[in-house]
Amino acid sequence: MRIAYLDTFAGIAGDMVLGAFVSAGIDLERLRAEIAKLNLGKVDLETGKIVRSGITATKVDVVVSGEVESVNDLGGEIHGHSHGDDEHHHHGKGHHHHESAHSHQPGRSYLEIRSLIESSPLSESVKGKSKEIFRRIAEAEAKIHDTTIEKIHFHEVGAVDSIVDIVGTALCLELAGIDGIYTSPVRVGSNGYVEAQHGVLPVPAPATLEILKGYPILFNDVPHELTTPTGAAIVAALSKGVLKDTPVKVERIGYGAGTKDFGRLPNLLRVVIGEIKSPTEEDHVLLVETNMDDINPQLIPHLIERVLAEGATDAYVTPVLMKKGRPGFVFTVLMAEPLLDKISKEIFSQSTTLGLRIQRIRRSKLHRELSTAATSFGEVRVKESTVDGKKRVTAEFDECRRIAEERGMSLRDVMERINAELNRD
Repeated sequence: MRIAYLDTFAGIAGDMVLGAFVSAGIDLERLRAEIAKLNLGKVDLETGKIVRSGITATKVDVVVSGEVESVNDLGGEIHGHSHGDDEHHHHGKGHHHHESAHSHQPGRSYLEIRSLIESSPLSESVKGKSKEIFRRIAEAEAKIHDTTIEKIHFHEVGAVDSIVDIVGTALCLELAGIDGIYTSPVRVGSNGYVEAQHGVLPVPAPATLEILKGYPILFNDVPHELTTPTGAAIVAALSKGVLKDTPVKVERIGYGAGTKDFGRLPNLLRVVIGEIKSPTEEDHVLLVETNMDDINPQLIPHLIERVLAEGATDAYVTPVLMKKGRPGFVFTVLMAEPLLDKISKEIFSQSTTLGLRIQRIRRSKLHRELSTAATSFGEVRVKESTVDGKKRVTAEFDECRRIAEERGMSLRDVMERINAELNRD
């Protein structure tokens, strides 16, 4: 499996991620061309080299309307603040990364940014990752300010730069052919503060800490904002976890630079691109459930088919005895997080439920590879996995069913015969 390992020895921010991937060999012109598909206006990427502690790193700046944004030493990257009674703002980026206190770019709401990404001609993978990162930020800001994500507003240049950093990160993963991200425990700094537009905030910033809740972090003794909310959201949305005790075949290494020079600690993010061989993989999925005691049972197979067609990982129904002795069903769906909105709408429209229970769960699974294999029935599609060093090969069910129908054989006989042949050795 091809991975990107983010070594956050000095924290992580969106521009540092872009710099690290460009340093590791991502084609800058292809990245620019893909970002241009967002139609953000006159926006470009400018790169340069910075040397810290003898290490040459790439610095990426977002150029808006022909001007490189100057560094704002007074603000955190994403700090929502109330504006009036019902609007919350995400301001410029980190005091040690790259952001401006001055810009004439229009602000955008979370919903506007999500719509902008959805309507773009970017790939579904890039759009899904980008929306998930933004969702993590918006949910954290909404919780901190006791509001809803619909009221979160990304203020001025924060909107443009955040879109470029976040969508650019998803594009880098696609351009590099990355199957999964892993990180070190995330350094966030401690015992410091940043001055935002509406007051002083502690380090780590409240949004950063909220986003990384449940993920391994380190409160190291650097009194600076090492990890910004955008950096935190990239980790929380995309990382499969902390990488340890796993051999990595290293292919490429890159260093991305933040703006501020900490002196003793080089303000850099290191990305290592390589291959790992592991029998198990970990990721996170959403488990969505609802109880129903008034649905026509004839509709249930159709409901399962619909959510699977929308991309759900799995869907099933469990008979239960509900309140007042009523027989009912628990409808359960597993899905990738970016699919939540689409599949939720499908459940509500195709069933009688009025509400859903949503949990984010960790999943461990064997690494699987799809291929074809020769059998006495001809070439068939198979899944390969390894357990305790022993390879396990299984024919795809649909293939077995096709062969059974074509040959006039029982499905059980076909499955047993094919799988015996595949695992003979």
